[in-house]
Amino acid sequence: MEEKNITPETEDENQAGETAADEELDEMAAETSDEEDAVSEYNDAASEYAALEDALNEANDKYLRLFAEYDNYRKRTAREKTETYQNASSKCIEELLPFIDSFERSLEIECSDESFKKGMDMIFKQLQDFLAKMNVIEVKALGAEFDPNIHNAIQQLDSTDYASNHICQVYQKGYTIGDKLIRPAMVAVAL
Repeated sequence: MEEKNITPETEDENQAGETAADEELDEMAAETSDEEDAVSEYNDAASEYAALEDALNEANDKYLRLFAEYDNYRKRTAREKTETYQNASSKCIEELLPFIDSFERSLEIECSDESFKKGMDMIFKQLQDFLAKMNVIEVKALGAEFDPNIHNAIQQLDSTDYASNHICQVYQKGYTIGDKLIRPAMVAVAL
């Protein structure tokens, strides 16, 4: 076997070679560590981004639901406000209708004082104008075909002047306010 002669110079060269190799390994380990740190930072950033995106989507969903809820609330209160006004108006008009009926009957009676009659006609015209402003419409009855939704038949009569199932006599006028029936017309229907 051959013996190697180890001299201090050879020893220094071996140590220098080992040191260089160690340094290269350290550099490679450092580079690998840096790459792992970079990948780790990227994964952390991606996780944080995903969490923020989820939080944003959740907040956006809550906002859209709240906005829709508010919009529904606004529409509902506007509808309730309109309905409340219509109900109050129809109730007021309903209470006023018997007076209007009495007024109409009093105008049908003969009167010798023409200025009194003319004054009563003017007052009745004002009442009719008021009803028109309130969108109160008289239900068409005499000669119209009987409709149980807007007419209240209290009698059937044999009539040659009107076709069968048509109204031949009106006892009390009916009224609507808008699309809502305030009072049906009380009528007699031809057989």
